[in-house]
Amino acid sequence: MGTDVKSQLAERAAEAEKIVAGFLPEVTGMQSTIFEAMEYSIMAGGKRLRPVLMNETFKLFDGKGEAINYFMAAIEMIHTYSLVHDDLPAMDNDMLRRGKPTTHAKFGDAMGVLAGDALLNFAFETAISAFEAKDADVSRIKVALQILSKKAGVFGMIGGQVVDVESEKKQLEITEEKIDFIYELKTGALIEAAMEIGAVLAGASDEQIATIEAIASKIGMAFQIQDDILDIEGDEAVLGKPIGSDERNEKATYVTFAGIEKSKEEVKRLTDEAIDMLSKLPYENAFLKDLLAYLVYRDN
Repeated sequence: MGTDVKSQLAERAAEAEKIVAGFLPEVTGMQSTIFEAMEYSIMAGGKRLRPVLMNETFKLFDGKGEAINYFMAAIEMIHTYSLVHDDLPAMDNDMLRRGKPTTHAKFGDAMGVLAGDALLNFAFETAISAFEAKDADVSRIKVALQILSKKAGVFGMIGGQVVDVESEKKQLEITEEKIDFIYELKTGALIEAAMEIGAVLAGASDEQIATIEAIASKIGMAFQIQDDILDIEGDEAVLGKPIGSDERNEKATYVTFAGIEKSKEEVKRLTDEAIDMLSKLPYENAFLKDLLAYLVYRDN
C-alpha cells in the first residue's frame, strides 16, 4: 500500500500545489517583497495534505463546482502562515524547514511576521472570492467560511498554539489533558476544517459532516502523535529537519507521558477507528481510506 499511496499522494499534492500557486499574487509593485516572501513560503515544499484531504472528502460526497479550489488554496495559505510564524525567533526559532532556510531566515524577522500576516489575510480574500466561482452555492460557501474562520482562530489552531507556547520551558505545568487540548486544536483543527469544508461544499448532510469532523479529529491526533514519534525515531535526511528538537526545547509531548510503544498503539487505535467510521459512510473513496492509513505509517 505504502508506495502506491505515496505516489498517488505526490500526484494529488502536485495538483493541489498548482491550484494554490494559481491564486498567489503576482510578484510586482512597490510591495513586491511581500509577494516574493508569500510565494517562497508556499512553494518551499510540503505535503499539501490539507488541500488534498479537502478535495478527497469533496470527491467522497461526489462534489461538483469550482468553489473547492478557492478553499484548497485558502487552507494551505493558513497552514503555511502558521509555519512561518512558528519558525520565528519569538516562537521556535528555527532557521531550516524542509531543508531550506525558513522565511524569516531568508527575508528577515520583520518580513517573516508580515509574510505570515499577508498569507493569513490573503487566505480569507481568496476564500471569500469563492462566491464568484462558477456554480457557486452561496449557502454552502457561507458555512465553509464559518468553519474555516473558527477552526483557524482562537477556538481552533491559534487556541492550541497559545497553550503550546505557555507549556514550553515548563512555564505552565503540562498534563496529559493539556497535551490532548493542544493536539486537538493546534493540529486537529485545520485537518477537521479541511475535511469538513470538503463535505460541506459537496452538499453532505449535517450528520455526515459531523461524522467527517470526528474522523478528522482522530486523524489529526494520530498525525501529531506520529510527529512526536518521528522526532525521536525519525531519519533527519528523510524528515528534512533535525530530530530530537522536542527534547532540546524541553518540550513535553504525548510520548513524554505515554512512552513510545503506548504512543504507537494510540496512533493505530485512532486511525483504525477513523477508517472504520469512514467505511460506514454510504460513499466510497478508496484513496482517502488508504491516505488516512498512510499518514500514520509515514516516515516524514
